[in-house]
Parts: sequence; C-alpha cells; structure tokens
Amino acid sequence: MKLISWNVNGLRACCNKGFLDYFKEVDADIFCVQETKLQEGQISLNLEGYRDYWHYAVKKGYSGTAVFTKIEPISVQYGIGMEEYDSEGRAITLEFNDFYLVNVYTPNSQRDLARLSFRLTWEDRLQEYLLGLDKVKPVVLCGDLNVAHQEIDLKNHKSNKGNSGFTVEERGKMTDLLASGFIDSFRHMHPDQEGAYTWWSYMNKVRERNIGWRIDYFIVSEKLAPAISKAAIDSEVLGSDHCPILLEMI
Repeated sequence: MKLISWNVNGLRACCNKGFLDYFKEVDADIFCVQETKLQEGQISLNLEGYRDYWHYAVKKGYSGTAVFTKIEPISVQYGIGMEEYDSEGRAITLEFNDFYLVNVYTPNSQRDLARLSFRLTWEDRLQEYLLGLDKVKPVVLCGDLNVAHQEIDLKNHKSNKGNSGFTVEERGKMTDLLASGFIDSFRHMHPDQEGAYTWWSYMNKVRERNIGWRIDYFIVSEKLAPAISKAAIDSEVLGSDHCPILLEMI
C-alpha cells in the first residue's frame, strides 16, 4: 500500500504547478493533502478511481485538509472533537480494515509564538485522540506537523532554537507522542540521514541550497513498524513550499 502526504499551500494554485501530473504519476492508494485553502465548490478535480473527503475551514482561503483514496473507508470523522480546532478544518480520520488514517494540519505557533498555547493544547488533545484510536486498531498519522523534532531535522538548528516550529515545548510534545507508542517512519528507516527536508522558505535560492526543515511526517503505531517497506521524501517535486512525503507498507 502506497500513501502520500503533501502540504500543497493552496490546492488551486498547486494544480497550476503540476499537482495533477504528480498525483497521476505517483498512483498512490491514499493521497492526503493539507492547507487546501478553499471552500466546497471552489475546485473540480477529475480523480478517476478515487473517493474524496474534505474538511474545510470556516474561514475562507485558510487551512483545510483532504484525503483521496482508492480504498473505501469503513467510516470517516472530521475533526478531533474540539470546535476551536475543528472549525479550521485541521483533521480527517478514515477508518480502514487494518488501521486508522489521520490526516492533520497542525496549527503554526506563529513567528512571535502568539499561538503557542493554542498549538500546545492541540498537541495534548491530538495525542489523547490518537491513543484512543490506537486501542481499537493501529494508527497512521500524517501531515504537516509544523515541528522539526531533532537538530538533524533542520539545516540551521542553532540559529532557530526557540523559534516557531523548533521550540522546546513543540519538540517536547513530539517526543511525548513518540514515547506513547508511535514511531517516526522516516527516522525509523533513515535514522542518520542528514539534509532530508520537506519545507523551504520562499526566500531567494533557499530551496536550491537545501536550507530546509523536515516538518511533514508519517507517524505510525509501533505495532505497524514491521509493515513499513519504504519511507521517502520527494524533494524534487515542486508546486508548493513543501514537498510530498511517501510511506509504503506491506
């Protein structure tokens, strides 16, 4: 089974920059996107063979998540049960026979950390939600989690300590999640790989020089670890300030 996750930073814009070409080429069984930045009826996609599920933000042109799947889910849930987050379209859960898929777009704590408290409450609620699902069947969590967990996960770790996405608090929440029975699939397969990033600033030549952050993840229940056959980053794929990430399971 092949799964893809991609923060498209505006799906309509990304469709003008090769999204559909990549979508068809990669031929994923399940394709998750974040930051769709649209409302119902604002886009028409002809994705033959796929069912589509959308969680729109109330605020126009903001946030939003979607899942395109060849496999019909048993059930679908929108949000994680907290209105202040669910109104921003940040999560979709699809239940399949052997696992739950949870596609999320984690709140950014913002440059001045004005939303750090909001973000940390989200982390606590998300972990509680995931642990509840994991008691029923294994979980695959994917999306833009807006944190570089370790120093290896961003280029300039010294100058970014304490900045949004690399605060002690945000990194600690990721550590807590992993310690509760989950694994970072990419680091599980590539524990020491440096220069593996999924987001780059739009500043001049930053991406060309690979000055990036790894903030997009497939996090899976520990019991799924033996099923992971591949975890990769499609860093050459353009169309957004993020690139797609891939997980294959047997």
